[in-house]
Amino acid sequence: MTDNSGKILKSIHPARIVLPILIGIGVTGFMLYREYQPGSFSLLSFTFQSLFWLMLAFVMMCIRDLGYMVRLRILTNKELSWRKSFNIVMLWEFTSAITPSAIGGTSVAIFFINKEGVKLGRSTAVVMVTSFLDELYFILTFPILLLLIGRSDIFALSADDVAVEWYRNQFFIFAIVGYSLKLLYTLIISYGLFFNPRGLKWVLLWIFKLPIIRKWRPQANESGTDLIKTSEEFRKWPFKKWIQAFIATFFSWTARYWVVNALILTFFGMHWLSWDEHLLVFGKQLVMWIMMLVSPTPGGSGFAEYVFREFLAIFIPLGTGVAMAFFWRLISYYPYLFIGAFVIPKWVKKHFVARK
Repeated sequence: MTDNSGKILKSIHPARIVLPILIGIGVTGFMLYREYQPGSFSLLSFTFQSLFWLMLAFVMMCIRDLGYMVRLRILTNKELSWRKSFNIVMLWEFTSAITPSAIGGTSVAIFFINKEGVKLGRSTAVVMVTSFLDELYFILTFPILLLLIGRSDIFALSADDVAVEWYRNQFFIFAIVGYSLKLLYTLIISYGLFFNPRGLKWVLLWIFKLPIIRKWRPQANESGTDLIKTSEEFRKWPFKKWIQAFIATFFSWTARYWVVNALILTFFGMHWLSWDEHLLVFGKQLVMWIMMLVSPTPGGSGFAEYVFREFLAIFIPLGTGVAMAFFWRLISYYPYLFIGAFVIPKWVKKHFVARK
């Protein structure tokens, strides 16, 4: 079996971190220039307690990655070690960070898992299940938050927007459309995994028409039998394992969204928002995630900072939104660029150079 992986390796070259960094810093600098008001940064305060909340923001990102690692080990029956799971998560996040958000690193993740010793068919099934669990988290969490918050201000940019009828709120309409697409995608994945794995194989072959992985398509076709067998295994999985995998998913995504809350506490203190408002900030980030999916820039660079400032402006003092957005990306985005750039050369040397 020929391994045509040159294009994939080229697509994850560490040098590709330059573009998203330039876009992110460039847009941040421009918005900071446009938004800056004399004295606005005096509203930001940093105390000894701030250090605790800032560290908590970093801990949240660590919990997120740990949850991903635990889930990988569960889905592969611990075939992947902790070190291999860490490498895969970092490479996966790096790929997502250097590609447009709508593309992400899902298709290339199959390549990473396979190169760590998991059969191609099983790697495909694992990635499909992780995608299914991620979408299931959103599908379950979003309506629960709407019920808990019980009002349309989750989509509001200001206090005046709260009174706008739901059918006139473009953010609500946008969220419903995005939610419907996610629900449809989850139903398709569920049908393929649990009812028609042969149909899922067809979807896989369609995915492998993408330019960067097209040459690997014959291997994907040959792995159809493995994929079908693995899908049968997941269908026979005990309910306990599904619960464990979903709990890991729940902690990963929840920790990711609480980073912003921790940053607000870092710079404005406990008195700034009530707990109900913290829940609202959490809910708004789910809507922000939908918006970032349509970004054409690598990892949503520039677009993410803009959406953050606009969508959370009601909770952040005027003139400090861009600075907060930059700190948010500094914790939740940029580290993956640099960690990935450090991990990739060693990973490539291990799996390609050393073998040659």
